[in-house]
Amino acid sequence: MKRKTYASILVLAGVLCACGAHPVQQTEAEAEPTAAVRPTAPADNMLPEAEGVTAQDEEVPVIPGEEQWPVVGMVISRSGIDDGSFNQSAWEGLQWLEGSMDCHTMIVEAGDEEALSEQEAMEQLVQAGCDLCWGVGVNCADAVLSAAEKHPDVQFAIVDTTYEELPENVTAVVFRAQESSFLAGYVAGSVTESGYVGFVGGERNDVIDTFYYGFDAGVQTAAKERGSRISICTGYVDSFDDPEKGYQTAKSLYDQNCDVVYHAAGASGLGVIRAAEEEDKYVIGVDKDQSYLAPDHVLCSALKYVNVSVKQVSEGILKDDIVPGQTIELGLAENAVGITEDHPLYSQEIYDKLLDLQVQIVAGELTPPSTEED
Repeated sequence: MKRKTYASILVLAGVLCACGAHPVQQTEAEAEPTAAVRPTAPADNMLPEAEGVTAQDEEVPVIPGEEQWPVVGMVISRSGIDDGSFNQSAWEGLQWLEGSMDCHTMIVEAGDEEALSEQEAMEQLVQAGCDLCWGVGVNCADAVLSAAEKHPDVQFAIVDTTYEELPENVTAVVFRAQESSFLAGYVAGSVTESGYVGFVGGERNDVIDTFYYGFDAGVQTAAKERGSRISICTGYVDSFDDPEKGYQTAKSLYDQNCDVVYHAAGASGLGVIRAAEEEDKYVIGVDKDQSYLAPDHVLCSALKYVNVSVKQVSEGILKDDIVPGQTIELGLAENAVGITEDHPLYSQEIYDKLLDLQVQIVAGELTPPSTEED
């Protein structure tokens, strides 16, 4: 794959069946009852207009002109900006940033065998004069840490991971993905007719675990309400950039009688969606609303507003409103995760229950687990 630098001008291999509930922690909340609100993007009206946003495929980084505007760069690895999910959302956030304030942006893809490594791509951003350098995803964790230590006068930020000792020039953004995954699990558990639902992860790591354990808890909550047993079958692709393996992994789960499969697999999830279409079963999308990919088969999508977070955190750092050296944790209470509002493939009754569950999570009455121990 040819290395690409983008300059914005606007703005699990083996499959196993695993059953068992991960209980949801519930605590009494002292807050007064809160009116139910939709569990989708409260961030909708926070986003600037993105019409007309374009990108150029360039080999040379964009250097600021006479205006001396700040430059914000981003390293995206593995599955690129067209994964229809996590990476694409981060890329959109960078474009919206340039539409909301005077700055330049650039993106460098890394991670492919023939491309730059994440470390090399991050260094390219620094050498291009970027004032703020983003790493997208856990694959960029080492590159951000190394570059931050090497260039203490440059600001860095990373999405979806943090460090035990956070450098003073690094801002980490993490999400409580277990909250939106819990809602997705409740939908899956409410809709399944076979009593088997599936989970496909891109890789087995701490970040993907938050998706799985939240999903599992949501499924078991629905099972308890229904007074029935629902089993979860899991599969890991071992890649976020292999739609064919994602397809094969999902096929294996559907062959095990799963009629709903939730994926947290980046571009590999595109294969999961294809398998759902082929098998005429349901799939739950991730990070972005993926219903457009298969309107009759994408049951819902668990959303993570990486785009809004990249835009707002970048603005905060550039305007000195955010003090670097901290981890920013975001979830339902911060309008940073959610689930798609449209629900043509399941009932209004289930959706109304989702609204109630969201209120309980925001109020602290219900805490979806992120690990096996929770």
